[in-house]
Amino acid sequence: MSSTLFRTKKVEQSILDTEEPEHALKKSLSALDLTVFGVGVIIGTGIFVLTGAVARDAAGPAVSLSFVVAGVVCALAALCYAEFASTVPVAGSAYTFSYASIGELPAWIIGWDLVLEFALGTAVVAVGWSGYFRSFLADNIGWHIPAALAGREGADGFGFDICAAFLVLVLTGILVLGMKLSARVTQVVVAIKLTVVLIVIIAGAFVVNSANYSPFIPPSAPTSAGTSLKTPLIQLMFGWAPSDFGVMGIFTGASIVFFAFIGFDVVATAAEETRNPQRDMPRGIIGSLFICTVLYVAVSIVVTGMQKYKSLSVEAPLAEAFKATGHPWYAGLISFGATIGLITVCMILLLGQTRVFFAMSRDGLLPRFFSRTHPRFRTPYRPTILLGVIIAIVSGFTSLRTLGELVNIGTLFAFVIVAVSVIILRRTRPDLPRAFRTPWVPVLPILSVCASLWLMLNLPAETWIRFAVWMAVGIVVYFLYGRSHSRLGRHEETTAEEIEHPPHGDTA
Repeated sequence: MSSTLFRTKKVEQSILDTEEPEHALKKSLSALDLTVFGVGVIIGTGIFVLTGAVARDAAGPAVSLSFVVAGVVCALAALCYAEFASTVPVAGSAYTFSYASIGELPAWIIGWDLVLEFALGTAVVAVGWSGYFRSFLADNIGWHIPAALAGREGADGFGFDICAAFLVLVLTGILVLGMKLSARVTQVVVAIKLTVVLIVIIAGAFVVNSANYSPFIPPSAPTSAGTSLKTPLIQLMFGWAPSDFGVMGIFTGASIVFFAFIGFDVVATAAEETRNPQRDMPRGIIGSLFICTVLYVAVSIVVTGMQKYKSLSVEAPLAEAFKATGHPWYAGLISFGATIGLITVCMILLLGQTRVFFAMSRDGLLPRFFSRTHPRFRTPYRPTILLGVIIAIVSGFTSLRTLGELVNIGTLFAFVIVAVSVIILRRTRPDLPRAFRTPWVPVLPILSVCASLWLMLNLPAETWIRFAVWMAVGIVVYFLYGRSHSRLGRHEETTAEEIEHPPHGDTA
């Protein structure tokens, strides 16, 4: 039984499956498109919100170093993703990579994990966008959405977020119509978003007070270890008491600002739709991550220089910092940038989920009905419509309080699987042509695993419990459906029967 659970799918077969006419995706993306996708999904509210909370409560002005640490953790994973995406240019990202190296059950688990990660991420971002959009309508146009249609937060009785659901449905339609259209929409929105971010950085630099940087790394302030399920798992396991500020505060901050980097791995899900994946996937993945890390560090340096870290706002640090320095006009510009920017984050997360779902259905682990592409647009329209409608409903009834941490742990788990997969595939298939090779294997992938596990251990214990429940449900679904419908499994059974009972006329 164990041999069937860990059966691997040959890379050559995965690539061959992409050439089946009814299950093939259109190749239309360039390195620029992939980079824009990466920047579009990474830069969201994190750049406008997390900086203040982490600077005030954990790292002080050294929050910029927290972004660097988080960026390094993501870079280690990005180098592993780049090798796989260029070697196995097939939709599915970490799911496809693990299927080729570790085996079917681990592949199913990571695919199940990614479906949850991208679904929750899309719902969370859609609800966040709705809040900005409703505020924009109320402040600038005087329109107020009825309370019953303004979401679950603070709702008395029935509450449905009509704006969040509408956004998801519109983006679903764009994704059905084609990747090139999606890329063009993303390019326009990302251009607007980057313009706003650059204006904020340049304008903020002129009102920086260097005295606000002192001390750059505030003295360490030990805190008592918690005992509830909301306490980070590492504290419950070892009774370790954390500390805010100081050098350890930088790493504590890194585990928080990591959420701002969520999404770069989505770029890998578009490998099958890239014209030259061997060349363009590494450029898109690493390039987008580098650009975003530079912007994050620049924004954090500016905001902690504009206002003393102890006075920063948690909800809207950049906007409040500009108000505190006598420039309230920029607060509106920042809200506009966040509103526009979240549109691409939502769309690209939805894109990533549909590609993973599509890849799993093409392998038979989910119903094959969802693996047929549109005859004209060559997009996986069936899973796109199904998931779009489900997420629209979920986002309409979603509260933001607990979902973000589940997205974090799902992403970090995927990082661990991909890093391990690189090591395994290097040993089992050294003959594969690799247009991009992760340097210093196995040292760098091992560092990636350790860094990801460290951040995972810093997440609350209740997040681990929710994650474990979702994984347990996934394993049950695999044994009830996926294992018996696997195309790889059926192919092996057919081959075994032919060997045992050869057709008449064959000779041994």
